[in-house]
Amino acid sequence: MKPIIGGLALAAVAGALWARRRYVVVTVEGTSMAPTLSDGDRVLVRRLRIDRVRAGDVVVLEPPFTPAELGSQGPDGTRWNIKRAVALPGDPVPPGIGGGAARVPEGALVVLGDNADSVDSRQRGFFDADRLLGVALRRLGGSPL
Repeated sequence: MKPIIGGLALAAVAGALWARRRYVVVTVEGTSMAPTLSDGDRVLVRRLRIDRVRAGDVVVLEPPFTPAELGSQGPDGTRWNIKRAVALPGDPVPPGIGGGAARVPEGALVVLGDNADSVDSRQRGFFDADRLLGVALRRLGGSPL
């Protein structure tokens, strides 16, 4: 009986480690994603690379400027921004973004907050895909995004 219990405990620990690598919880600070997300909402984020992101996904990423700027602070001290991906590498650049570029360059994406007062690609230009944490899947204790 003890080997079975030990095996189950090991499987539970391995499962928890796997989930921790794939998923993270981020707390929203600010109103840039209102009305979709509100200040204080907690969202489950699946870690993904840029090639798995689709236009319209709500993404979590580091801002292109200093980490002390706007965003949600993670447990490791990193400040995160949560925005909606509107254009991905190779997509046409939306009007008013990118300083005249016709297409989003490789390794970059265009993100906008759902709130018109959001600080996003309209002010900051392209966001670096290497700073992408992942895609927000759902609000914890609430509805899917």
